[in-house]
Parts: sequence; structure tokens; C-alpha cells
Amino acid sequence: MADKGKGAAVNYDDMKAKLKEFLAGYHKINDRGQKEFVYARQITDVAHRERVSLTVDLDHVQEFDPELAEAIRGNTRRYTNLVSDVVWEMLPEYRERETAPKDALDVYINHRQMMENRTRGPNDHRPAANNFPQELMRRYEVYFKSPSDLKVTPVRDVKADCIGKLVSIRGIVTRATEVKPMMQVATYTCDQCGAETYQPVASTAFMPLLMCPGDDCRINKSGGRLHLQTRGSKFIKFQELKVQEHSDSVPVGHIPRSITVYCRGETTRMCTPGNHVAIDGVYLPLVKSGFAALSQ
Repeated sequence: MADKGKGAAVNYDDMKAKLKEFLAGYHKINDRGQKEFVYARQITDVAHRERVSLTVDLDHVQEFDPELAEAIRGNTRRYTNLVSDVVWEMLPEYRERETAPKDALDVYINHRQMMENRTRGPNDHRPAANNFPQELMRRYEVYFKSPSDLKVTPVRDVKADCIGKLVSIRGIVTRATEVKPMMQVATYTCDQCGAETYQPVASTAFMPLLMCPGDDCRINKSGGRLHLQTRGSKFIKFQELKVQEHSDSVPVGHIPRSITVYCRGETTRMCTPGNHVAIDGVYLPLVKSGFAALSQ
């Protein structure tokens, strides 16, 4: 349960059930009078590793359930994770064949699962830090396409009341960094017990783990040190944009405002400096750490 807007409670289990019903059952009628299941086809491609992103059109959600569409627009960050969870639960039902590993991380994951099945019994306890995080196992991303009636928000009006919501802005790209790898899951190996530890990373900076949290090292107090394994970690593409509002949106006597846009995964390399862009995204505050926090 969680609170919503004006104090009304939202049952996210019910929302997940609605999302699953929408993804499995939403369809369009084609020219031949046949049903085309828009998202079932996308999920099938994801299950077969033929697609790495799933785009949900909020116009389709509005047609299916207006209340659900409004909830997604008001809490987009949370619903991105909910849709990812729902798709992960649906993948086994839509997998029609076994797929060959596509890259080194696939091979690494398959090897992990094989060793896990060999060495551990079904009732063996596994520390939470040693469990495979969902961010590591998932090989897809979820995006929301804004509805046609979503009002464009001027850059200077994107403020605290927009946090966590789906925001649509227009502007000109003034700066675009090169695409770099961004760590999503850090994998460590203990030099004493050999156990793997996983650290999901949700921001642009993180503090690496040093001491092994495994039961063998913790109970025996052997002081196992963790070493980062680059091959076993997961990275995603990352690019930073600086978007400036259009000159016709600037009040007389003011200077143009800018906003920083973080692009991840398949949304990178879609524009260059000088391009006029329309961006739909989730507005979130950025927490700085270390010396940067002192001057924030």
C-alpha cells in the first residue's frame, strides 16, 4: 500500500494485475479484421532476445483504463519499475524456444545459474546480498510514450511539483556528452570464501563495497575482502544532455533556462547539439555527494 496525491491509498498489487491484463490483452484490429496484440508481440520478442526495449503508449493505457493512465502520469518512476516486474513475470509464458547467449554477460549469467543449481539445495538459505538482483537478470528496458493530450511544460516551470511525474519539454540541445558505460549492477568476489556479492547502483555515483557480507566470512570473522569483477557486472549506455528553452519562451528581460537530461540505454545517441527536441521524461532531483555536496 502507498499513499497517492490527496491521501487516497493505492494498492500496487491491484495495479500490477491491471498492468498484466493490459499487456496481455490490449489489441488493435488490422486491415484484415484480425486482432493484433501490440504488447504481447513485444514481450515475445523480448523473451527471445530480439528486442531490448518495451515502449508503452499511454494513449493505449488511457483507452484501456483512464484511472491507470492517470496514475502512471502522476507517478511514472514507480510504474516503470512495476511494468518491469510484470514483464519479468510474463516472460516464461511467452518464451516459445530457448535462445542462444547474445553476449558475454549472457554466458556469465547462465554459468552462475548452472553453478547455483549444482551447489545449493532448494531449502538452502542465501544471504540477500548474494542473491541475483533483478537488474542484473533483466535484459530489457521499459519506456512510456506520452499521451497526445499531455501539455508541454516550459523548462522554467519544471519545479518541485513535477518530481516523479511524466514531464514533456521542448528546447534546443546545447551540449551532449559522449556515450559512456554506466554501472547498473556491481559484482564482487570475496578473496576468502569465493562468494559473489551484488550491488545495484541507482545513481551516477556509488561507494564500492569492501567487506564480504557472506555468512562464512561474517560468522568466522575471517575478514574477507571484496574485489570488483568487471566482466560479471552490468553496464548500460549513458549520455548527458543540456537542453535550453526556446527563445520565444523566454520572458522579456530574462535569460534562457537550461535543464540537464540523463539518457540511458536505447535513448542515447538520438540527438546532437543544435537539434530542436521534444523530450518526455521523469523529473527527479539529483543528490550530490562528497565535495560536490558542499557547494550545492
